Amino acid sequence: MRKCVGCNEMKPKKELARVLRTTDGAIILDATGKANGRGAYVCKDEKCLARAIKTKALERSLKVPVDPSIFDQLREGLM
Repeated sequence: MRKCVGCNEMKPKKELARVLRTTDGAIILDATGKANGRGAYVCKDEKCLARAIKTKALERSLKVPVDPSIFDQLREGLM
């Protein structure tokens, strides 16, 4: 079970998408769920991602400011 940073609900890991900050500082969507780096989980729903962006929960979880262009890439990756 993992907690979504958007809605704060506990859900099975397979129902969530993992957003990852790699060791070199890049922010990507981790499809495998096993890549090295700091991860944050968000529901595969645009509303949860929007809430995580609006409340800056994703930035707090990854401990780094996130560029707005990366949010667009994450939206495309979730759909």
